[in-house]
Amino acid sequence: MLEAIVLGVIQGLTEFIPVSSTAHLVILPEVFEWSGVLNSLAFDVALHFGTTLALISFFWRDWIEILTRNRKMLWFIFAATIPVGIAGLTLRARIEESLRSMDVIAAMLVVFGVVMLVAEKVSVKKGVNNLENLKTLKKMNLRDALIVGVAQVLALVPGVSRSGVTISAGLFAGYRREDAARFSFLLSTPAIVGATLLESRKIIHGFDADPALFAAGFTAALISGYMALEFLMKYLQKHPVTVFVYYRFILAAGIILVLYV
Repeated sequence: MLEAIVLGVIQGLTEFIPVSSTAHLVILPEVFEWSGVLNSLAFDVALHFGTTLALISFFWRDWIEILTRNRKMLWFIFAATIPVGIAGLTLRARIEESLRSMDVIAAMLVVFGVVMLVAEKVSVKKGVNNLENLKTLKKMNLRDALIVGVAQVLALVPGVSRSGVTISAGLFAGYRREDAARFSFLLSTPAIVGATLLESRKIIHGFDADPALFAAGFTAALISGYMALEFLMKYLQKHPVTVFVYYRFILAAGIILVLYV
């Protein structure tokens, strides 16, 4: 039960903070030799149900506005979701089979950590004299939405981080951190909901193992995910993403030590 709660908390925190939730869910069971249902795809899906509900709960006001008044943003989100939808249906199984290794995760943590650093520097350079030089979501256009949407495809590779790569794409496109993050999470909602529902059949096969473990993991992921979103949206209003990049580097170094030393 404690292991299920720990994994739920880790999933909730790392799904939205740009440090890669997949990396943590692969690494922890392997390092601590947790096996059985806690190291199964069925349990992973239960955790993702928790973070999906956290995401919808946190941004429900935004979605009400988008669905009732801001139809242009709805169109942007729909168009930007198409690339990851196609890639997810055609490539996800192959990626899960061939790239879900600790070597790949360590490499992606470093590579896209560097991408996040460069994106932050580009953003700071654009807004160093005047924050008005940076765009808000009111200035969102289809081209920028598609840039972020294509970047989201890269998040299918373990270790990349969906929020990390899409926020970085928003920064490269010239948006303020908090606006880049908001669009990142709004854009990720259809993809996360779709992927979770697509994988939900796997939870049926594993649910009979111990429903209490699934409930504990789901609840922990829901609560910690909501708290992570609340923290990150406030943090990015005044602070850069560099602290998360340093964590990614430390985590990658830890993986290399475990593997080779």
